[in-house]
Amino acid sequence: MSNIFKAACVQNCAGADMATTIERSVELVHKARNQGAELIALPEFFSCLHVGESGLETGATTEADHPALPIYCKTAQDTGAWIMLGSLGIDDGGARLRNRTFVISPDGEINARYDKIHMFDVELGNGESYRESDRFEPGEEAVLASTPWGMVGLSICYDLRFAYLYRTLAQAGAKILAIPAAFMRTTGEAHWHTLCRARAIETGCYVIAPCQSGSHGKAVTYGHSLIIDPWGKVLADGSGENEDVIVAEIDLSNVDAVRGKVPALRHDRNYQAPDAPQLTLRAGE
Repeated sequence: MSNIFKAACVQNCAGADMATTIERSVELVHKARNQGAELIALPEFFSCLHVGESGLETGATTEADHPALPIYCKTAQDTGAWIMLGSLGIDDGGARLRNRTFVISPDGEINARYDKIHMFDVELGNGESYRESDRFEPGEEAVLASTPWGMVGLSICYDLRFAYLYRTLAQAGAKILAIPAAFMRTTGEAHWHTLCRARAIETGCYVIAPCQSGSHGKAVTYGHSLIIDPWGKVLADGSGENEDVIVAEIDLSNVDAVRGKVPALRHDRNYQAPDAPQLTLRAGE
């Protein structure tokens, strides 16, 4: 298998109507495949996303009953592409749901699963707050997906802020990092490009980061899906407004070249964490 291939990000705007949203996302996958993409990634909660009075709705079902999975297993077979389903809401019988990535091979089989580790519990101000952990149970395991081109390190959205996860994935063999997201516009405008580029630079990996774009009830996502090379160069950047696909050529020989120049993944050292200094007050203070 060649080190050179095309990868794509699907940038869609999921709504509460799962059937319509899935149908549109499949159209975008075919569009990406028609542009030569062999590895096609979709965003977090690409099949259903709505924030209403009752909070976050993702159309969660059991894995066996989720309508997106058989549709996408067939789509992978029809297109001959590797498809990364950014995430689906999955009920696995626990007290809370799972936010789960699926990687599907061209034979229509699920190649890998990953449950999002870090939960998006934030207070952004002006009444904008999210508590993903109210409905979702965090995962506990970092996951690599094996593809014909090499290992892909899996992650989802808010994981992006935890650099040690990506270092762990890269040191375990990942040459590509998948970061599907539904990044909010507020945080996306401030941090999305910087964080995605940082993860590529720190690890010497390609980053494939599909992100939803548009309005989902009370929430607005940022878009700007990204494909970034190991030196931190943005190869493709989606619009912040529209549903579309972005495609870029991936040459995995660049991973070894960059890591040869800056072999930071081999330079870890043990060190002692600092003790918090004691505050000493002077007389009269």
